[in-house]
Amino acid sequence: QVQLVESGGGLVQAGGSLRLSCAASGSIVSTYTMGWYRQAPGQQRELVADITRDSITNYADSAKGRFTISRNYAKTTVYLQMNSLKPEDTAVYYCNARNFKGQYWGQGTQVTVSS
Repeated sequence: QVQLVESGGGLVQAGGSLRLSCAASGSIVSTYTMGWYRQAPGQQRELVADITRDSITNYADSAKGRFTISRNYAKTTVYLQMNSLKPEDTAVYYCNARNFKGQYWGQGTQVTVSS
């Protein structure tokens, strides 16, 4: 079992920045690929960025150049630094941890970007 606890969401003006954190515990989370997804009202959940156990990163086109995903040295916490935020980034952001056996989700944190 893996437990994921997100923090760092909130309200920010367009052009501002936020940093999301996801603390993972349980199993051997350092071996998991971890990532951030988001879901806006009426929309499907979509990948924002993820990072493998070997720190290989992958970004959605909408996140490239503005967001940075990283992990701490122990690989138990994943961060999403979001810069130059836009109103269309408004969504609930979910932390995800996955391996070949399955995946786990956090409870989500709201990010609201005002224009």
